[in-house]
Amino acid sequence: MAGADGVRCMLLRGGTSKGAYFVAGDVPAEADARDDLLLRIMGSPDARQIDGLGGAHPLTSKVAIVSRSSEPDVDVDYLFLQIGVDEPTVGTTQTCGNLLAGVGPFAVERGLVDVDGDHAVIRIRLVNTGDVATATFPLEGGMPRYDGEASIDGVPGTAAPIELESGGIRPLFPTGKVSDVVAGRTVTLVDNGMPVVLVRPEDVGATGAETPDLLEADTDVRGAVEEVRLAAGPLMGLGDVADQTVPKVILVSPPAAQGAVSTRAFIPHRVHSSIGVLMAASVAAGICVPGTVAADVARMPAGEPADGLALDVEHPSGILTSRVRVAADDQGVWRATSASLRTARKIFDGTVFPRPRR
Repeated sequence: MAGADGVRCMLLRGGTSKGAYFVAGDVPAEADARDDLLLRIMGSPDARQIDGLGGAHPLTSKVAIVSRSSEPDVDVDYLFLQIGVDEPTVGTTQTCGNLLAGVGPFAVERGLVDVDGDHAVIRIRLVNTGDVATATFPLEGGMPRYDGEASIDGVPGTAAPIELESGGIRPLFPTGKVSDVVAGRTVTLVDNGMPVVLVRPEDVGATGAETPDLLEADTDVRGAVEEVRLAAGPLMGLGDVADQTVPKVILVSPPAAQGAVSTRAFIPHRVHSSIGVLMAASVAAGICVPGTVAADVARMPAGEPADGLALDVEHPSGILTSRVRVAADDQGVWRATSASLRTARKIFDGTVFPRPRR
């Protein structure tokens, strides 16, 4: 717990994000006290986060809280918290597939799971959404091996591979339809681990080829995206999303290189320099179903979605490959599972000292 001696913390890069990881017992259980502590640890609110661990961007202002799970067939519980940068907010409505990559290694490091052999297979409950994911990664001497030859776009160098599998619990389309008219625009509302709104760039005044900086600087595009997001939230069962970080709005356009589809992801007000794991999983599932706005622009590889397809989702930093299996059940409800390759790296392990209360 917090005190004069600080709080035990591990900083890891997970996928294309970076976050502070805590064992649940090391932070307050009560939400308000926990949030107050984490804001002070991360240095929020401050656009620079100069007085804390945060990196002045939503992708580096994240927290994972991990504990042993009491759920059957689950090893650990993972609560994701999105810490506001220049606002004192702590979001709990979404999860993060990038930080998910670090949860298994962290659980091993902290002794929350028992492992042996040369690989760990960890079942993880995503507390924010209720989904369950499986992380598989190499061990060396009973501890996670971080060095390796796997590379992911958006991260320099290489590291040990971490295989993540999730999905299949909830219907793929929250409204039951493959397309909806939202704020006067035809969109697809899809959730394969992350609730997202797929929209054609031209419908919000963009081309889909812009850099993240150009999109963020275009107030007309940002306004149109937010109009769609606010209207989509209630349709997806999320209620009023004005103060939430979901749903994400993703612009989908024909591939610019050799991928299946090109994307620009609003998260929700900044634009992702790459794309999140679960965002990519939702995009990949969405392009497999005829009639979605993503299917209309995608270039599909040979094969059947029900058998599993490896789909390359293009983003500003390169490509994220998401392997999805998509099929309709006996009632005609579409469901999907996904698998992706990520990496993680332990950056430091020690004690963090929160900024004093003002």
